[in-house]
Amino acid sequence: MQKSPLAQRFRGFLPVVIDIETGGFNCETDALLEIAAVLVDVDPAEGWKRVATIGHHVKPFEGARLEEAALRFNKIDPWHPFRLAVSEAHALDNIFERVRKMVQDHGCSRAILVGHNPAFDLSFLKAAVERCKTKRNPFHAFSTFDTASLAGLAYGQTVLARAVAAAGIPWQAEEAHSAVYDAEKTADLFCAIVNRWDSVKSGPELAPDLEG
Repeated sequence: MQKSPLAQRFRGFLPVVIDIETGGFNCETDALLEIAAVLVDVDPAEGWKRVATIGHHVKPFEGARLEEAALRFNKIDPWHPFRLAVSEAHALDNIFERVRKMVQDHGCSRAILVGHNPAFDLSFLKAAVERCKTKRNPFHAFSTFDTASLAGLAYGQTVLARAVAAAGIPWQAEEAHSAVYDAEKTADLFCAIVNRWDSVKSGPELAPDLEG
């Protein structure tokens, strides 16, 4: 299968933006409460853009710890009757199915997690995969793209809200710390940075550095 332009951009990796909201900072003991995945693609005319969002409210796994400080910060009530929360296994299966299909459709080798300080999100994702005994995890086991680092380079800002603003992307503070909202804004930021880089025409004097 011939690789698509998307697959050719990042050595065969499919960038997928992930944001996770939790009941604490320990991926082994604290609940995963929300997860969102944003799929991105590249258009010849418009460049990189987000094309789909998959989001789930998640039920705390049995015995999960919920820290009051974390719940106050992300404003999540794990037991709210209208959350329509699903199990970790259901959320992972749904997201992984969509990601695997896109990997296959574009001729990619596997997915790579894009996040703002993504070590946190990847650790919770991997812990949930282990708890659920989920098969065929499409994500690279340790490599990620960090929009905090990329935004620091491109815009001189590392805080998500400030980096988004520096990129000219609207930001609503009252919507922040929702997995879907943060994932979509992180995706917009990632696309803006890649589009900005791709639009730069490298002069001959830069070629050795870029190729090395």
